[in-house]
Amino acid sequence: MEYSKEFKAALSEFKPIEKDRLIFRLLKKDKLLSKKLYFELIDQETTDDKRNAMEELIEERILLASKYISNSKYFLVLIRKLSAAITEHVKITTDKFGDVYLNLFLINKILQYNDKLNRERFDNVYKLYIYLINKLAKALITIKKLDEDYWLEFDEILSDIDFQIHETLYLEKLCMNNSFDFNWLKSENIPDDLDLIIKDIKSHMMNFLSR
Repeated sequence: MEYSKEFKAALSEFKPIEKDRLIFRLLKKDKLLSKKLYFELIDQETTDDKRNAMEELIEERILLASKYISNSKYFLVLIRKLSAAITEHVKITTDKFGDVYLNLFLINKILQYNDKLNRERFDNVYKLYIYLINKLAKALITIKKLDEDYWLEFDEILSDIDFQIHETLYLEKLCMNNSFDFNWLKSENIPDDLDLIIKDIKSHMMNFLSR
């Protein structure tokens, strides 16, 4: 949203005490803005510190959530909550590297429990696997937009994910059935137009399902 010169001029006319009241009123209504300002103005923790804390949180929560893998709906709810926590971290810190890395870290930690996942029926893990494939595709699209200096770190965790996918039977088949190219799991092999490729794949899938 763009603000007119008149609007900005009107705001500048506020007395300091009025501005303070307005700011605090806004912060009470917008908790995310409040956290972002706290991080930028006061917080002693750096973006790296926050990212490391998120890694620990993900690892801890996935360990707890792994007990509920057989309850697919509840397990997916727990995963979505972790994903939301990553999104909040990124909005507060503007951590572009962390946006990709933490989502890949989440996927990798989930797949480390493939021994339990492989014991589940396909219909019990289908929604989870589609969710993970979409999240992985989104991360790959973002990687291509980031500086190549990050690629080596991404490739390490992408290599782990590649291995885990091939160890998770139904997920591997679902990837192949949805035209997911495993060569993409190396940063230099990600197509520049991957977003269009994914969009086309989804379009074909929707057309197939509507028949």
